[in-house]
Amino acid sequence: MRITPTRAVVLTAATVLLSAAISVPAAGATPAHPAHRAAGDTVTTTLTQAIEALPVADEDRTGYLRTAFRHWIDADKDGCDTRREVIIDEAVQAPEVGPHCALTGGQWYSPYDAVIVTDAAGLDVDHMVPLAEAWDSGASTWTAAERQAYANDLGDGRSLIAVTAKSNRSKADKDVTDWLPPATGYTCTYITNWTVVKTRWGLDVDPAEKTALQRIAAGCADESITVQIAR
Repeated sequence: MRITPTRAVVLTAATVLLSAAISVPAAGATPAHPAHRAAGDTVTTTLTQAIEALPVADEDRTGYLRTAFRHWIDADKDGCDTRREVIIDEAVQAPEVGPHCALTGGQWYSPYDAVIVTDAAGLDVDHMVPLAEAWDSGASTWTAAERQAYANDLGDGRSLIAVTAKSNRSKADKDVTDWLPPATGYTCTYITNWTVVKTRWGLDVDPAEKTALQRIAAGCADESITVQIAR
């Protein structure tokens, strides 16, 4: 099962509101510093500090293949792969889980575009930081096992998200310079989660991406965030 930050979902007949809460500082956690962290460490910082700490480097997509990231594995051998684990976890109304993890019924809220989904087939599971973007930002140097771990990251609920197929395919492999969720009320959560994933996995940002993060964050609350370092 994946670990998911606390989130509150309120449904009414007329409107749907989703609040994705940012993790609060863990006891004993220390401020983030890219030069003093290791896998398994927990770092506590703020959104603006986390953005400032992201290392800057030009992107390089040379040699990228999506197959370099083996994804949708069944890590716990329960019959449900990573994609279905996320879909089950994020349901507003739980679906029935049948043989071979077939899903029927259920209801979901897609925060990218503020849409209610009533059929799991209409969902994509998005990598918050797309696989190609991860490759550009440092994952090209990782081992195959590290890329598999990234592509199936159930250890932090901000890494993978169930959204409408339409919104996910609109995003594709774009970074925050070129794409933000059309549901503008989700913008601050989106850039926070983007920053968390880059921090968690030690990924770079390119200069334009960092500028975009700084600009958008200036309009967001500078909340405390806690990240467990994966790599």
